[in-house]
Amino acid sequence: MKKDKYFGVIGGMGSKATSVFFERLIGSSKAEKDQDHMNVMILNHATLPDRTEVIIENKENDFLDCIKKDFEIMEFAGVTDVAIPCNSAHFFYEDMKKMTNINIINMIEETVKVIHKTHGEGTKVGLLATDGTVRSALYNKYCEQYNLDMVVPDLKVQQDIMKVIYDNIKGHMNLDSSLLEELIEFFVYEEKCKTIIIGCTELSCIPVREELKRYTLDAMNVLVEKSIEIYDKY
Repeated sequence: MKKDKYFGVIGGMGSKATSVFFERLIGSSKAEKDQDHMNVMILNHATLPDRTEVIIENKENDFLDCIKKDFEIMEFAGVTDVAIPCNSAHFFYEDMKKMTNINIINMIEETVKVIHKTHGEGTKVGLLATDGTVRSALYNKYCEQYNLDMVVPDLKVQQDIMKVIYDNIKGHMNLDSSLLEELIEFFVYEEKCKTIIIGCTELSCIPVREELKRYTLDAMNVLVEKSIEIYDKY
């Protein structure tokens, strides 16, 4: 029965993003009383190694050795499906699949599938994400598979993106939206992108003006919707 099933979330990447993910999960659920909400087991593993750092420095095993314990905990609890609200962590998607029988939602592919379904082939897509996500070409891989035109930020733009993620959010919890809005405007008006992927869950914590928001697709929202879809089938 559904009441005996738990949906898993491996978070802490970062903790603020995990809390926002859970808030959106609650807000998007069709629930009229407490018992209608999802049973969710959240493992906020804040001490997991920084994803961008291990990707760039080729220290993948540092991350995999740590997160393997999280899957073991989830398996022991009987979790069958898990969401990982961190785009960069999906660099390790295939390796994580090999270490567990739990179904891991592929946040990256699900996001690209939504763009393809909404806008069709040939759509020009911008990306706001960490250095780790950008350099590992996570989104490029699936954009090529679905025949979408991915625009990779140049060095200056990418430095600004990292400043928002690491200095503003991870560093001081400064949720000022001005720089993020400038970056979105750059992709819309300079690069002529039809949609921009909010490809870092830290960026999901920052609200932007509605007239710009309509140009974006937040990968966190896609993960929320997919999580609810899976849970509703329990």
